[in-house]
Amino acid sequence: MTDRQGEQAAFKVMERLRAVQWDGDWSDSFGKAMSRRLLMREYLRRSALWAQTYSAESAWPFFDVTEYVDPEFTLPPSTAHELEDFLRARMSGSVKVTCRGAVRLAELRFHDPAIAATGLPDLYEPLIRLYERGGEFMEDNVGALDLTGVSFRPGSLQGNASNTPVVALHDAVLDALDVEGRVTFYASDNDRGTVFRRLLPQGGGQHEEVFSGRLGWQPTTRLSAMETDGDCVRIYDQDAARIIEEALLGLPRVAGQE
Repeated sequence: MTDRQGEQAAFKVMERLRAVQWDGDWSDSFGKAMSRRLLMREYLRRSALWAQTYSAESAWPFFDVTEYVDPEFTLPPSTAHELEDFLRARMSGSVKVTCRGAVRLAELRFHDPAIAATGLPDLYEPLIRLYERGGEFMEDNVGALDLTGVSFRPGSLQGNASNTPVVALHDAVLDALDVEGRVTFYASDNDRGTVFRRLLPQGGGQHEEVFSGRLGWQPTTRLSAMETDGDCVRIYDQDAARIIEEALLGLPRVAGQE
């Protein structure tokens, strides 16, 4: 692969980062809180795997992995200049580190076939998707992550490394997960093949919906009836994401599948 191809790969990543609305509307970011949380959890899983492979455990979870894959690696001067010029924008420290890592890794993987041979999933893609869906994240003084509207602790490296894939990086799946207001997911207790949600909008009231791969979310009265009969169970958002993925893409997720 040529140096030019590597530069083009790095440039494409930088263009995506430049297009992010870093100072976007708070309500828009809040409306995508669920997909952003799942994308962050998927990044934490992937970064744990990369950290274990390249002995970067001490730098986990937000780091430039190229410093561990190839400590001698440098970007071409023109690309490095563009990158550092972009990073002068207002961003938190961890966001800058991961943006730099995403651009550098895009180029490095073109020149180092051993990276592909590891079989590791694309490290920074979940974070880039998170940025595209609402800008940066913040870290507080005790290690919690603030994703605009949702805050949680990242957990341990070992715990994240042992997780199965959290969410498909597919726009239709991510879009189907997001809604304004409080949401709770449920599934049929019999086959877990259908997902329901109960919405509590900020303005009050309550809505119940069922998901169809062809029609999306549709109003339903089945959920309340199933609750009365004990035929449904509450599920986590990542379980809802899996059912939605199967409905939209037609392919069941296999354990360990990236």
